[in-house]
Amino acid sequence: MNTTDQTNAAEQRTSGRRKATPVTGARSRTRSAGRKPTTTIIVTAILALVAVYFLVPVYWVVINATKSTEDLFGTNGFWFGNDFLLIENIRAVLSANGGVFPRWALNSVLYSGVGSVLATYFACAAGYALAKYRFPGRRFVYVLVLGGVLVPGTAVALPLFFLFSSLGITNTYWSVLIPSLVSPFGLFLASIYASAAVPDDLLEAGRIDGVGELGLFHRLALPQLTPAIVTIVLFQFVAIWNNYMLPLVMLADEKLYPITLGLDNWQAQTDRLPEFYQLTTGGALLSVIPLAILILVLQRFWRGGLTEGSIKG
Repeated sequence: MNTTDQTNAAEQRTSGRRKATPVTGARSRTRSAGRKPTTTIIVTAILALVAVYFLVPVYWVVINATKSTEDLFGTNGFWFGNDFLLIENIRAVLSANGGVFPRWALNSVLYSGVGSVLATYFACAAGYALAKYRFPGRRFVYVLVLGGVLVPGTAVALPLFFLFSSLGITNTYWSVLIPSLVSPFGLFLASIYASAAVPDDLLEAGRIDGVGELGLFHRLALPQLTPAIVTIVLFQFVAIWNNYMLPLVMLADEKLYPITLGLDNWQAQTDRLPEFYQLTTGGALLSVIPLAILILVLQRFWRGGLTEGSIKG
């Protein structure tokens, strides 16, 4: 290679490095996007405010569940009182009105546990069918599901009461359990997740091996839907546990009350019996514990269930 050829080759390599520099710089800028200090500070501040908004009421309940009725009104609501009476207050809650609070807790576990599990199963089955089968009226069913997501539960409580009253099942466990078996949000989430997480090739392979349609759902689809299942169970459990309007309309027997309605019943008696203030506060603390445990145990599945479908292709 002569001198001229060497010079040309050097110029080409230099030119190539110059052309590559903007690309490298663009990639670097892309990687650093969203990592500016101001952006980080703003996002952190917003998340901190949201955390304070949700945690302050819980903190207030924990602190005031340790006080006597006098300290509840005579001391700072965000600090401990003169005496630490947490154990005594919890004992009073569990023994008040003939020990009705444990019955309310069992009722809430029954409504929320059975309702969330069955609602999740039905939602996953229907969502899987909408995602993997083509049939007339499929789009109309989607519209109905979306409409169910948008309709608040309080709007259907009174019509359900008239319907169940005609059937003779008001003031029974069924009057709260049956509406809890329907989860439009869960059906919609399961449908979106199944369309992304359950490959059609997997189902075709199962059919070739002689697996029936129910077997395809239970043996192949459900394991793929595990994050979505946990997400729907969590959302439905919390929704049923915190439900107040439906039990208020359906139930008249105090022994059938869930915790939410029972605590409201105690709160209504505080005008003539001030000690019920402390019972209501202690009961509110106990009612938060199962939800906190459930969320802490399932949070990693919950986060995965919200994002898994968006990254599968």
